[in-house]
Amino acid sequence: MAIVFGKEMTKEEILKRVGDVSQIGGLRVAELQDGLERGIRIIDVITGSGLHYTVLLDRGMDIAWTSYKGVSIGWRSGTHNLSPYFFEPERLGWLRGFHGGLLNTCGLTYAGAPCRDVSTHPFLEEEDLGLHGRASYLPAYLLSAQGTWQGDDYLIQVEGKVKEAIVFGDKLVMHRKISSRLGEKVIPIEDEITNEGWQNSPFMILYHVNIGYPILDEGSKLLLPVTKTVPRDAHAEEGKEYWHTFEAPQKDYFEKVYLHYPKALEDGYGASLLLNEKMKLGVYLKFDIQALPYFTEWKMTGEGEYVLGMEPGNCFPLGRKREREEGRLVILKPQESKKIKLEIGVLEGEEEIARFKKYLGMA
Repeated sequence: MAIVFGKEMTKEEILKRVGDVSQIGGLRVAELQDGLERGIRIIDVITGSGLHYTVLLDRGMDIAWTSYKGVSIGWRSGTHNLSPYFFEPERLGWLRGFHGGLLNTCGLTYAGAPCRDVSTHPFLEEEDLGLHGRASYLPAYLLSAQGTWQGDDYLIQVEGKVKEAIVFGDKLVMHRKISSRLGEKVIPIEDEITNEGWQNSPFMILYHVNIGYPILDEGSKLLLPVTKTVPRDAHAEEGKEYWHTFEAPQKDYFEKVYLHYPKALEDGYGASLLLNEKMKLGVYLKFDIQALPYFTEWKMTGEGEYVLGMEPGNCFPLGRKREREEGRLVILKPQESKKIKLEIGVLEGEEEIARFKKYLGMA
């Protein structure tokens, strides 16, 4: 049963009180019309728990604006939701349309730092790869967007496919389902990536989950059970013992990146939690550790760009060449598929936070 405004209710009890379920939750399909965002199809999801998020259909089915009871959850950059038609794949051009949002998907055939790597295309021996891949700039073809009753539960689900393909080369398709239940403050995401081509294809994916102010603030903490942490570079090495704590925005701050090996919890998942103790509010991430064995922390506490990236992946964001050389690069065989599950949720109040800390083994 759904918990609506603090009360557990059956389908019948809810429908007796509303003219349409959209009065308290559901989804709306729309299109952005202004400036560089013009033409992007979106779906607004309202769960009735206070959680409200926007799926960008034409930007890889990623999630843009997200709030809980009016409190912003995801970080937003200054680029807005750039139309995919302005994508610049070269070098750092990806950043020109990095809207932040709650979720940016990096991949599918490459992700991470720009590099020059062995090409899988027969016309090239090597190719230049830009930052973080094409997935977040690819328009999806929508399969369904609907709310349906399942007994006394009302399921809100958006489903579509994103395809990265080239003639004579790689052909990867991501089938994504994003769902929420009426009355809950959780976003489960299920992806299935399939090599629809007839040659081996590199497969890299990293889920760039971006949390900003006010959940991220001076005194906030990242709770993340790990077996090992490696600073990306000498800059991150300095102050590495504070990777899990955060300060107020700093002038001229340069990003610090930490490469974590997450610990498998009792249910086989990995998990992290950004916690603001003062607000008694946190955002957590659970992920299938078999499919996503690596976790990158993007600690960026600069002025105007004040964000924590919690980033589970099947790779580290060091570029495809280095992932290949260090043995982490995943190869999908023809017609092979990989299924991935993750969950983003909100915790509110001492009881929910204490329960999740116990789950993390960090009570």
